[in-house]
Amino acid sequence: MPRQPHPIEQLLQQRILILDGAMGTMIQRYKLGEADYRGTRFADWPRDLKGNNDLLVITKPEVIKAIHCEYLTAGADIIETNTFGANATTLNAYGMAEFNYELNVAGARVAREACDQFATADRPRFVAGVLGPTDKTATISPDVNDPAARNISFDKLVADYAEATRGLMDGGADLILIETIFDTLNAKAAIFAVKLVFEERGTSLPIMISGTITDASGRTLTGQVTEAFYNSLAHANPISIGLNCALGAAELRQYVEEMSRVANCYVSAHPNAGLPNPLAETGYDDTPENMSGHIKEWAQSGLLNIVGGCCGTSPAFIKAIANVVKDVPPRKIRDIAHECRLSGLEPFNIGDDSLFVNVGERCNVTGSARFKRLILEAQYDEALEVAKQQVETGAQVIDINMDEAMLDGEAAMVKFLNLIASEPDISKVPLMIDSSKWSIIEAGLKCVQGKSIVNSISLKEGEEKFLQQARLVRQYGAAAVVMAFDEQGQADTYQRKTDICQRCYDILVNQVGFPPEDIIFDPNIFAIATGIEEHNNYAVDFINATAWIRKNLPYAKVSGGVSNVSFSFRGNEPVREAIHTVFLYHAIKAGMNMGIVNAGQLGVYEEIPKDLRDAVEDVVLNRHPDAGEKLVKMAESVKSGGKEQVEDLEWRKGTVQERLTHALVRGITTYIVEDTEEARLQAKFPVEVIEGPLMTGMNVVGDLFGAGKMFLPQVVKSARVMKQAVAHLIPYIEAEKLRSGDTSTKGKIVMATVKGDVHDIGKNIVTVVLQCNNFEVVNMGVMVPCQQILDTAREHKADIIGLSG
Repeated sequence: MPRQPHPIEQLLQQRILILDGAMGTMIQRYKLGEADYRGTRFADWPRDLKGNNDLLVITKPEVIKAIHCEYLTAGADIIETNTFGANATTLNAYGMAEFNYELNVAGARVAREACDQFATADRPRFVAGVLGPTDKTATISPDVNDPAARNISFDKLVADYAEATRGLMDGGADLILIETIFDTLNAKAAIFAVKLVFEERGTSLPIMISGTITDASGRTLTGQVTEAFYNSLAHANPISIGLNCALGAAELRQYVEEMSRVANCYVSAHPNAGLPNPLAETGYDDTPENMSGHIKEWAQSGLLNIVGGCCGTSPAFIKAIANVVKDVPPRKIRDIAHECRLSGLEPFNIGDDSLFVNVGERCNVTGSARFKRLILEAQYDEALEVAKQQVETGAQVIDINMDEAMLDGEAAMVKFLNLIASEPDISKVPLMIDSSKWSIIEAGLKCVQGKSIVNSISLKEGEEKFLQQARLVRQYGAAAVVMAFDEQGQADTYQRKTDICQRCYDILVNQVGFPPEDIIFDPNIFAIATGIEEHNNYAVDFINATAWIRKNLPYAKVSGGVSNVSFSFRGNEPVREAIHTVFLYHAIKAGMNMGIVNAGQLGVYEEIPKDLRDAVEDVVLNRHPDAGEKLVKMAESVKSGGKEQVEDLEWRKGTVQERLTHALVRGITTYIVEDTEEARLQAKFPVEVIEGPLMTGMNVVGDLFGAGKMFLPQVVKSARVMKQAVAHLIPYIEAEKLRSGDTSTKGKIVMATVKGDVHDIGKNIVTVVLQCNNFEVVNMGVMVPCQQILDTAREHKADIIGLSG
């Protein structure tokens, strides 16, 4: 439900607000014993209770209030409730799950009393009701031998967090703070629960979110980088999002900077007092003076709206921090582009100027006989290889479908998604959860920590069902494919497609509050050249509807199942490939953003034989009444002479330059060593083969890709051909260096793909060329933060930094 403006929002526009510091560190100073934790009420409790700090809000409330008051005296504007572990899941360790609600009420009341004692008309103080991460993870298996196993479910987390939220609200919390998030799926359950309670009560509070980067890898415990974490949780519409715990101020800065760059809300940070040191009194080494110095620089750099301390900090730290930021203006919320911001372990953003997005289609039991067999036979390891292969060949999103009559679709979806979570080479990309059954979609949404895509929702069962499902998609934090399908059936004409999409858009944006950039329309791709006259304009209607949607429905995207268009030519792969390639060429020019495709059934537009391309284009664009009939006749000869029967080696008659270019464009490795060797023998120096014929071929690849006549999976194949050719040349290049005595380096270069980008094809090619020309290259890979690049450049005393992004 819509949240009314909160008093804290006006203050956030005026100054940097101060959050309190560590609670556990302060409790340790009181040296409480078992009897203190038990009090009189729990004197006979059958388990040890020392260490259950949350229980102290009942048994030692005066201690907790005194700590709150120390932080308020130090300058804190926001006090966190002592309820970090006050959830049924964590309380189970003490046999106290039943006290979930009571502890949260008591924790909020103690904090409320302290804040009210210090608040004035011109200096209000706020209670942040804390929901901690629990001691379990919904994303990681507790059993190394069973990666699909989980010891907590999304639904159980929602139930526990909902009860805790009710307690915090009843105790007087002003805000809800979901903090120290090491598993984003746990946090999604917390958000779901909080919104559920808001809905049942008809009121809401601002939500603060704070994640934890666990180490120098720059990732959460469950593997997400900062921007992916943000993309996954932005649907909460938080008042602030930030980072806390695990790292000290020096180590955390680069990730706070990244959060400040991507977030369109206020940004918070409460780092530890340095890194852990078991020999230090508090367990941490940092000092108030040193930490506040770091924080001052953060503030002056425009990174902060809310700042405090986590483990090892104390009122002295908070006082020092408050002093250094008091005159520094707060970070201004940035205008963020309207992009569909998806995530797996990595972020994946789709904007109006993004290149075409390939959605892998092979993990679909209804569309792939092999995948269906693997799932039905419970060969999940082999099924994972299907997903992994799609990512390796250029799929940027993976579609998962388990709609099979002989299969428990919900169980299969859950197991496969849980297994994917254990495979970072797959889970780095976003997932598309695909089913005609809502129960399977919802089961899948409860397994995915990243921001996924639901495929699909529609008006086919009426507006009430559409609204219900759309709101749930939003609550789970996903984008949605919206089919051009209403109560009368699937849209099969331009007018029906545009009318239904307009109606859906209006409902989603105006009634649900669905972000328009997260709406992905599928205006229905139907088979052409079927022999039925009414079908002749199907491709044209889709292409024209795509152009209309992109022009008239701001920020909405367009997708579709590409293989449908060639269904009439099942069994004739050369013709199907040509139809897909020609159709996509025109659909992408009209504005199609993404499509569910088999990368193996995509050709290169310019490489299709002209007679076949013209015939296919006549059908796709419906240029002649008899176009379909002509293509059917041509198809037999294409099939008999196609690549499945006899490999066409006519291209082998060309010059070595022509052959290398053809191999690079088509991704053919069969003859690449042979042709590269021929080029080497013709060149004066082996490096000239790279700088000459190979780069000439890659320039053709780049031109075709830029013109929309090649797609990312094909460019990936081209890069592999290039890599194999270079590997053949390297020994000769090294031998030439030794022969000439030219072994000195011309300079040292650090190469990296910047944070926010996962593409490295061009960077790797440039790296090879530089290395072959006697430059020493430090290749840092992809998604590299700015600070890490600078640190590496200093460490290696680099002459040049080369960036891709």
